[in-house]
Amino acid sequence: MATKTLPVKTIKQQNLGISTILAFALIPLSGFATDIYIPSLPNMAVSLGVDDVKVQLTLSLFLISYGISQLFIGSVLDSFGRYRICLVSLFVFALSSIVIATTHNIYVIYAMRIIHGLTVGAIVVSKRAFFVDIYKGEKLKHYLSLFTIIWSAGPIIAPFIGGHFQDHFGWESNFYFLAAFALIIAALEIFFSGESLQYAIDFRIRSIVKIYVSMIRTASFSLGILMLGFAYCMVMMYNMTGPFIVEHHFNLSPVVAGYTSLFLGLAWMVGGFTGKATINKPFVGKMVMNLRLQLLAAIAMLFVLMAVDNLYVLIFFAFLIHIGAGYTYNNYFTYCLGKFPANAGIAGGLTGGVTYVIVSFLSYGIIYLFPAKDGVNLSYSYLLLIILSILVMYFVVRLNRKDKEQSFSKQQTV
Repeated sequence: MATKTLPVKTIKQQNLGISTILAFALIPLSGFATDIYIPSLPNMAVSLGVDDVKVQLTLSLFLISYGISQLFIGSVLDSFGRYRICLVSLFVFALSSIVIATTHNIYVIYAMRIIHGLTVGAIVVSKRAFFVDIYKGEKLKHYLSLFTIIWSAGPIIAPFIGGHFQDHFGWESNFYFLAAFALIIAALEIFFSGESLQYAIDFRIRSIVKIYVSMIRTASFSLGILMLGFAYCMVMMYNMTGPFIVEHHFNLSPVVAGYTSLFLGLAWMVGGFTGKATINKPFVGKMVMNLRLQLLAAIAMLFVLMAVDNLYVLIFFAFLIHIGAGYTYNNYFTYCLGKFPANAGIAGGLTGGVTYVIVSFLSYGIIYLFPAKDGVNLSYSYLLLIILSILVMYFVVRLNRKDKEQSFSKQQTV
């Protein structure tokens, strides 16, 4: 595929460190866009005069549009560059956040949340590709393994901030905060950042489709994306149901709901750090062991909550399950994103896009099966996702065994 240089502002060498920090600062934006108003969901339903499911749909619409955005935005970024698209997306994201904060029409909010998803997709994929553009070898591997750890700052910090915003200023303040955050980062990008892509590929649909097909047909890559989807869906299940369980079932405040989400965000971070620490361990063995521990935790959670209906018990077992989810995500995200360095934008977009499409439809479907009633229903949700992960892992193990046999046969032939 033909390449060309981009006649745009490039990153100055003295600003590379600041540009890297700004890129990391935007990695958690998808988490902020979902998690900051999670403690406000029950109050939003009352304020807007709609039922719980309609408010939960604002999360699903974001996830769907965020996923779809990533599916196609990678090829656009590889052809037209990262910098300008990211900058425009930050300004549009800020404007749509202000619209949400100033309206009480649920359908306008739906439209703005779709715009949120599209723009955040462009922002996050551009920053993932930034690292592949700039860094190579072990340093790149190091930064990629940090992604899920940095990303987990969103689920940790956002619900904590959102719970207090809700308590003091109402749900609208969450979206004013998102607007301010985006505008500040955009201003810093203008002064300190620039284009990271050195050579752009020609935007030819047929050639781009071939790249997509080649990636999807790589079985290990596709199975990895499924594992990513199931892992993040465990987190999203709590995000969509936890506030209703805490505030309606246990009759506690939005601040408490924010603290529980913060605590489970820490679990995701612990899983990410553990994944980074064991990055050189045999891949299949550690993933199988992780799923076994998750399965035991989910079964124990179900039976204990049937006997003791307690928030502390629920959060304890959810914490263990979320550690496992963070561990899975860290390992598979590093693997999938580093598999196709020549097409970093497309690989990052495809990985994130399919993952979030899986999460959006699967999470909403599971909520339909197991509504946000209590911890027992949440246990069933976790258990279903872990069983699906085990089924996918079965094929991963078979594929790994087949690759080893083929490698051994080649050695014997030589």
